[in-house]
Amino acid sequence: ARMGRTLVELFYDVISPYSWLAFEALCRYRNIWNIDLRFRPAFLGGIMQQTGNKPPAMLPKRGEYLLKDMKRMAKYYQVPLRMSPDAFQHLMGTNSLTAMRFITAIDMTNPQYLEPLSREFWMRFWSQYEDISQPENILAIARQAGLPAELSQKALEMISSPPVKDRLKDTTTEALKHGAFGMPAVVAHYDGKPHLFFGSDRLELLGSVIGE
Repeated sequence: ARMGRTLVELFYDVISPYSWLAFEALCRYRNIWNIDLRFRPAFLGGIMQQTGNKPPAMLPKRGEYLLKDMKRMAKYYQVPLRMSPDAFQHLMGTNSLTAMRFITAIDMTNPQYLEPLSREFWMRFWSQYEDISQPENILAIARQAGLPAELSQKALEMISSPPVKDRLKDTTTEALKHGAFGMPAVVAHYDGKPHLFFGSDRLELLGSVIGE
C-alpha cells in the first residue's frame, strides 16, 4: 500500500453474486476512502470444500430469503444483478474453475484488464444468465471487456499450466489463512494486522475499523 493508505484485498469468485455487489461498492469507495484496493481472484469451490461450508440455498427457507435479499441489494447498489426463480439451478450447474483460471492468467499477464474482465463475467452470468464455463464463451466475454484477441487466446492457453493453477490455489489458500469460509472475503490490512469481513453488507463496519 502507498504511504498512509490501507490495503484492502477483495477475494472473489465470479460465480458469487454477493461478490459482485462488494466489488462494485468497493470500486466506488476506492475514490473516497484512503485505500489501495487489490482484487484477488480465488476459487469459491475450494474454499467451500476446505471449510465444509454448504451453499446457503441448500436450506430452502434461506434460499427463499436470498432471492428477495439479492433483489433488494441489487436495487440498493444499482448493480444489474438479476435473480430469477431458477437462479440456484443456474448456480449449482456451473463450475467456475475455468473462468477463475482465465481471470488469474490475465491478472498474471495483463492486470490492467482484471477489473473490466471480472465485471463482464458477472454481467454475463448474473445479468444475462449465460454460460461462463466454455472457452468460446470466455473469449466472447474477454472481447466484450476490451481485451485484445491475442491476449485472450494466450490466457486461454495458459489455464491448464502449472503457474496459473498454482497461483489460483495459492490465492485461495491465502483467503483460507485469513479465515475465509465463503465469498466475498474482504481483508483490510490495518494497524499491522489483517481484518476479515465476510459478505457485501459489512462495508460500513470496514470503514469504521480503518478510520473512514
